[in-house]
Amino acid sequence: MNDLDEWRAPGLPVPPSTVLAAALARLDEAYDAVLAIAPSVLSDEDLVRLVDAMTRVADRSAGALTAAIGEADRRRLGDAIGARHTGQWWSQRSLLTRPEANRLTHLGRRLSDPLHAPVRAALEGGVLHVEQARSIVTAVDAIPCSPHDLPSHVEEPAAVKGRAVEHLLVLAKDHDARQLAILGRRILDLVAPEVGEAAEARALADEEAVAARKLSLTLHDCGDGTATGRFTLPVATAQALRKQLMAIAAPRHQRLGDASADVPDRDERPLPVRLGSAFVDWIERYPADRLPSSGGTSATVVVTMSLDSLTGGLAAASLDTGARISAAEARRLACEAGIVPAVLGGTSEVLDLGRTRRFHSKAQRLVIAHRDGGCTAQGCDLPPAACHVHHDQHWSRGGSTDTATGRLLCHRHHRVIHDQRYDTTHHPDGSVSFHRRT
Repeated sequence: MNDLDEWRAPGLPVPPSTVLAAALARLDEAYDAVLAIAPSVLSDEDLVRLVDAMTRVADRSAGALTAAIGEADRRRLGDAIGARHTGQWWSQRSLLTRPEANRLTHLGRRLSDPLHAPVRAALEGGVLHVEQARSIVTAVDAIPCSPHDLPSHVEEPAAVKGRAVEHLLVLAKDHDARQLAILGRRILDLVAPEVGEAAEARALADEEAVAARKLSLTLHDCGDGTATGRFTLPVATAQALRKQLMAIAAPRHQRLGDASADVPDRDERPLPVRLGSAFVDWIERYPADRLPSSGGTSATVVVTMSLDSLTGGLAAASLDTGARISAAEARRLACEAGIVPAVLGGTSEVLDLGRTRRFHSKAQRLVIAHRDGGCTAQGCDLPPAACHVHHDQHWSRGGSTDTATGRLLCHRHHRVIHDQRYDTTHHPDGSVSFHRRT
């Protein structure tokens, strides 16, 4: 007799507590059965199956957990111990850190909203990761909802948000949480384009105003030969600084196009250490007009904007790093030497050099970096500054040096694509994937 077979009067439903106890017992048994199998004894196929299955189980567990904690928050169960909020109550019970408990509690609270019911269902069904769910909820909740934010001919804010949820769930099938967060910032352009441009212009202007007020840098002498500090910068300035430091920290990548360059040995130090060293060099030795290249191009931020925006329009501009800035900020930067404006409709250099040279030119590398956005190997997110330009049609076998057959690949994937032990698959979206031959 199992937990559901105990005697009860005919016609009476099984108590929920009994059903829950039985389900949890079976769940523990299933986990015990899986954990009894050592991964080291599995074949490659079975190990992949285990990874895929447990990823889905983890997502479904997160769905059940956020649903439960959302209901606990609604019932204010933390009041029983005088907790200030549900996150404090839960962290005390579970020994989760307070920030982690608070984040999941907030997500559970938002997923209990009927607006986000499809997101909760997708998470509980194992077709959405918890961080993807968080990105969707954050993006949808950020959509302007007061009537004066929407023109009179536009549908109700609730309907606009509902369409945004549906669209982001579709995008989640092909994009990770970080990419969803970027797409979510512009979701109005897709579900309500008539208000998306104006809303984004207002939001970016507000962000930049806040950034200007928060601008700061502090340094503290530790008394042991070192100093620590922190700073807050506008996003465009921070992106430019990071690119310049990456250019200094990775000279091998920057000098790849110069066969006569004295390329140093590969630096195996962690990236934060190399960036710290690069920052010292940047301060002590490097004048701005002599900064080394980043992936074969000068360490500059490329801003893409329409001609209308350059001359006074509202439409936001895009940085080649994926960030967005207001048209006003882009117009200000266009007066400086720290960016390359890629104005749609303007003149451009000749980009196809054919067989006249082996290495891609500075202009070609800028275009390829702007198009690819980073390493084109599926699943790799290294930025353009950490990438080489690869010839899809090998130059040594008659391929030409142009943008159409050039692609960004990080150091690791550039080695793999030339490794005869791997087959390469080119996908319609421009990415590549690799499979080791048996």
